[in-house]
Amino acid sequence: MRNKIVAGNWKMNKNRADTAQLIEELMSAVTPSAAEVMIAPTFVNLAEAVTKLDGSFIEVVAQNMHFAESGAYTGEISADMLQSIGINTVILGHSERRAYFGEDDALLAKKVDAALKAGIRIIFCFGEELQDRKSGDHFKVVGSQLKNGLFHLDGDSWKNIVLAYEPVWAIGTGETASPEQAQEMHAFIRKTIAEAYNNEIAQDVTILYGGSVKPGNAKEIFSKEDVDGGLIGGASLVATDFAAIVAAAQ
Repeated sequence: MRNKIVAGNWKMNKNRADTAQLIEELMSAVTPSAAEVMIAPTFVNLAEAVTKLDGSFIEVVAQNMHFAESGAYTGEISADMLQSIGINTVILGHSERRAYFGEDDALLAKKVDAALKAGIRIIFCFGEELQDRKSGDHFKVVGSQLKNGLFHLDGDSWKNIVLAYEPVWAIGTGETASPEQAQEMHAFIRKTIAEAYNNEIAQDVTILYGGSVKPGNAKEIFSKEDVDGGLIGGASLVATDFAAIVAAAQ
């Protein structure tokens, strides 16, 4: 049976003091539910977040990592560095990394391999742009991102893969794919994986929805058969909102 997950991606928000305050608020507001709960603060606050949440049900995860084990990559972070401070899950392929920093499918496949080699679980993000949706190419684009980024893996590797479908046109815009649109794409994703591997892997993989999830729409989105939780952006920066979204993932 696949896990439900609600993960908060804090992006480039919250300094050290703000991070400490929000963690305190989350520890009071968020109660254990059927879902795994994760937060992804900025790199500079990861170690302190891990310390503050030691023994908690809230897992601290990273927003990105490099594919190399070490070397002349100024400003980058390796898998070993993350693990050395207690990080065991990383977000890869977020649409902002793809759009603003030129991360393509080939680069992401290398990052995937590096994370799995180190034993780090991956939240792998993908999704179509607005023009892809309007042109009717959204299934083609999503299928291509899955194939190019992940389908070189063997079946066992999928035990450490979580998928996050994020329609780019619904991130930070206030627009949200309807629950029916989310379900349609999540079902397509499972079908695509089943065709490339088998139905067991397709049914076991957790698929999150990421696209302007809020307390007001979370329950309806999460109720869909193939939606297993969410990768939450802005709403994860408000403790009461994030707590309500976690509670919706039952």
